[in-house]
Amino acid sequence: MALQPAILEIGTGIDLHGQDYTEAARRAVWNAVHQSSLMFLGLLGPDTSKEMIVDVTVAIPQPDAVDAATVLAALPHGKGRLTTVEGGLEIEPREGSGDKTVIANAAVVVRVNV
Repeated sequence: MALQPAILEIGTGIDLHGQDYTEAARRAVWNAVHQSSLMFLGLLGPDTSKEMIVDVTVAIPQPDAVDAATVLAALPHGKGRLTTVEGGLEIEPREGSGDKTVIANAAVVVRVNV
């Protein structure tokens, strides 16, 4: 059997005041994976949810500031792999305050053996 992409979920995560890039990324992944229930995975075998590969791409203003283990801990199943890329958004709503909001976008692709 070969790993095939079966599911795509998209999420957004925000850290309003802490400028915590890892937290914004984790929230984006959590948002993506908690919008669906993958009930059909059990039809592919009892260990499918344990063996599936979950490729996570997070777009965030400072990709190197993201702790991969923390972000991947948001995945309820599967073996996660994280790629961070420059993107997302960082804004300073109150100009000159130094208080920035970080917004991350996540794409989660689940690959299963079929």
